[in-house]
Amino acid sequence: MQFLSKSIVALASLMMAYCLGGTSARAQTIHIPVVDIALKSGETTEFGNVWMITHECRSILTATPEVEIMEGPPGVTVEIKQAMVVPRAYSCANPVAGGKMMISAANIEEYSHSRMVLRVTYRTRSGDRQRSQHINVTLFPKSN
Repeated sequence: MQFLSKSIVALASLMMAYCLGGTSARAQTIHIPVVDIALKSGETTEFGNVWMITHECRSILTATPEVEIMEGPPGVTVEIKQAMVVPRAYSCANPVAGGKMMISAANIEEYSHSRMVLRVTYRTRSGDRQRSQHINVTLFPKSN
């Protein structure tokens, strides 16, 4: 019995030493990439291409992706225009069905800086898929 209790104490001591000094602690971090854009009053910018493909660089979309502003500054609109796009990030050489995301600023009265959160819905053969995009938006009034 005494041997068993000494073994448990020794094992507990080894485990504590391992936890405290044997390894470094690791935490899971969620990285949300954020892009910065600046718009003057009345401007429209092409923010980027949207697509969803297979590993063979073939589109799996059944319709043009849709975008929804979940949070953002007033006077800013976002739309996706249907287009053939080249998914260069995946080393694809040929255009696939997708779209171009366009961000527009209406009549901006004063300077502002805010975060915009977009949700893009992809209609695919296997159902709808959604992704979000965070954008820091700086708005400038039209200079006279």
